[in-house]
Amino acid sequence: MKRRITLSCIGLVALAICASASAAEWVQTWGAAPLPPSPAQPPFPATESFSNQTIRQTVRVSVGGGRVRLRLSNEYGTKPLVVGAARIALSDEKGNITAGTEKAVLFDGKPGATIPAGAPFFSDPIDLKVEGLTSLSISLYFPEDTGPCTCHATGVQNGFVSDAGDFTAKAFTPAKTIQYRAFISGIDVESATPARSVVVLGDSISDGVGATLDANHRWPDLLANRLNAKGAKGWGVVNMGISGNRVLGDGAGQSALTRFDRDVLSATGVKTVVIFEGVNDLGIAYGKFEGPFAERFKALAGRKVTQEDMIAGYRQLIARAHARGIKVIAATITPYGGAMYFSEEGDAVRQAINNWIRTSKEVDGVIDFDAVIRDPAKPTQIKDGFHAGDHLHGSDAGYTAMAAAIDLKLFN
Repeated sequence: MKRRITLSCIGLVALAICASASAAEWVQTWGAAPLPPSPAQPPFPATESFSNQTIRQTVRVSVGGGRVRLRLSNEYGTKPLVVGAARIALSDEKGNITAGTEKAVLFDGKPGATIPAGAPFFSDPIDLKVEGLTSLSISLYFPEDTGPCTCHATGVQNGFVSDAGDFTAKAFTPAKTIQYRAFISGIDVESATPARSVVVLGDSISDGVGATLDANHRWPDLLANRLNAKGAKGWGVVNMGISGNRVLGDGAGQSALTRFDRDVLSATGVKTVVIFEGVNDLGIAYGKFEGPFAERFKALAGRKVTQEDMIAGYRQLIARAHARGIKVIAATITPYGGAMYFSEEGDAVRQAINNWIRTSKEVDGVIDFDAVIRDPAKPTQIKDGFHAGDHLHGSDAGYTAMAAAIDLKLFN
């Protein structure tokens, strides 16, 4: 009898070990939506190309895990992208590497890869334990001409480009500093406990325009801070904001409707999406433009979008998320009185849309960012101190207030 009991106990221990091992799963912990290259539009230069150069970039994960893998992007490339070497290491927010943590990144067991034109590309899993809210340094060497970069334009983080050569495994004096994301679009971690991700589908206000450089002070970053402080460490926060993006129209990247499958539905472990877009649709459709960019904005505008057009667009996103079992949280469009493209006509549409978001019950949760940062005395404007000086984008204080106002029960 004792022998049977002992064997039974051993069997139970083995089952527990197997169950623990099977609980490990991949979840996306960071992201940056790829953008197509753009021609020179003075004062802005054309999208860059690189050849025989190393690019070193710093990102901060939201949820941690025992292994990581990179998602690279040649999704807007017109020819194969050759990656000669890649390395990853723990670092601080400024990109200073933690000695002894460097790891080579492999692709199908090899030190390099050729990424087809138009394709994303995962690395092999990398044995590097990362804690939540840890920064990583990623170094990529491109031995051949890359063609115009598949980049994310608004990094709010310094990256470093070398002179000629492979510097993935050594320090270098930067030949150039960049503030965009080059060829990297996502990071996954393997979590030993159940994990899931929330994807933020947004524009420049989510992208972090107005936030302090190298400080991870976008409101999605601050949401990740709060989720970690609460102990909800199984949530990856994936920021897929694109500056200038619209729900219905292309221009600054593809529209939210067009990019939804790639930027939201393909995220590893996604369980929730926060939809926070619309101000650019309204500003471009109704704004009165003057100056050097007037003709470009007018060309983007097309016909004036209506409240019904916008709500129909949101309903499409909601239906596509719900079809995949993904919870939808909608955020109200924030005030923009005083911004270059403000109009009373456009603001009236904004307020009608916000009323629908608050009252329709067509989404699974609401974040009322409008109520958080509007000026009570001038509700069409962001209160002083909460915008970055342009009456459109948040300041550090504004982004802090937005993140602090989110009910974390939405992520139960």
